[in-house]
Amino acid sequence: MSPVLNIIADAHIWGVESAFSELSGFDVNLQLMENKHITSDTVHDADILLTRSATRVNADLLQGSSVRFAATATIGDDHYDKTWLNANSIAWANAAGSSTDSVIEYMITTLLDLHIRGLISIPDTCIGIIGVGRIGSKLANICEALGMIVLRNDPPRARNEGTDIFCPLDQLLEQADILTLHTPLLHDGMDCTIHLLGSEQLSRFKGKGIINAGRGACVDNPVLCNWLDNNVDRFAVLDCWENEPAPLPQLLKHPGVAIATPHIAGHSLEGKAANTAFIYHALCKFLCIHPVWKMLHHLPQAPAPAEIQAGKDPWQNLHAAATALYPIAADNQAMRSWNHRSASELAKSFTSYRRQYPPRRGWLAAPVYFTHTEENILKLAQIVGMVVMLDT
Repeated sequence: MSPVLNIIADAHIWGVESAFSELSGFDVNLQLMENKHITSDTVHDADILLTRSATRVNADLLQGSSVRFAATATIGDDHYDKTWLNANSIAWANAAGSSTDSVIEYMITTLLDLHIRGLISIPDTCIGIIGVGRIGSKLANICEALGMIVLRNDPPRARNEGTDIFCPLDQLLEQADILTLHTPLLHDGMDCTIHLLGSEQLSRFKGKGIINAGRGACVDNPVLCNWLDNNVDRFAVLDCWENEPAPLPQLLKHPGVAIATPHIAGHSLEGKAANTAFIYHALCKFLCIHPVWKMLHHLPQAPAPAEIQAGKDPWQNLHAAATALYPIAADNQAMRSWNHRSASELAKSFTSYRRQYPPRRGWLAAPVYFTHTEENILKLAQIVGMVVMLDT
């Protein structure tokens, strides 16, 4: 007789039922719950806990429970008390790296949108990338290939690898035109990232743009609001907000916020599916069983190629393709529509939008077709990772 495995999982993990309802060698009892119902009482007799970012996994939740493995289907894991989990021999995992391509697609679409709107000129911009891990490294390489000057800031990597390719934050504040953050949220230590961009840093920043698609609290949001107030040429792009799911209303309404989205940069269908695949494989490794669930088998068929009417401006062409693949304006407009809601209503809208996010295919699964395939169009599309269909 197979041993019983009690799994409690957030009901909003993509594909959770197909991935975790059957595990080789176990009689699985899978219970799907809303985050608000994942409590110390409900998890007491669980063996496995699968969450998203809204569930804080710590002593308050797991003390005295039978949970021996916990995983979050998210890149970030600052909602996990990893020190306590390790001290109590509870294995844990995250989905770090799973949504890299999705966030890159968000970032490229954002940069192209800023370029088309005249807020930046991509070939003439110096971008300072704070946090050069999986996402930051890939973004840096793409930006350099697009002709941008890239300054990389990553103190842990600089200590381990030397300073040849890394710059201190002071240099980015002095030289970069825009800053983008891709760090984890670290609450203490020499690499603490809480309010990494605070009043002191923003007062010295000589550029004009801030992009945060990393962790909301890495930027002091009230200070950012004041920084935008002081110069009409300044702008911010925010996918991550302090105090999610209730962002600062003044910041959401601020005219200097060029693009506002509710923490969905990593929410392409492929990104969400990969989140699940990462924690599924981590659980299989923990249980010492062979993984059999295949993410690709559960994704819908790729869409027909998006046809782009190509003009003479390669940046316009690339922007048209990017926004056809990912209509970022729809996410921005949705969030703007919450401007006049109360704090509690705003939080509900923020959460609901993320849970019911419209399917957005990753670029590798969604090809484009340009009516004129000039060499410069193909080169730019290749740099940013688009799949271009050619005439045969």
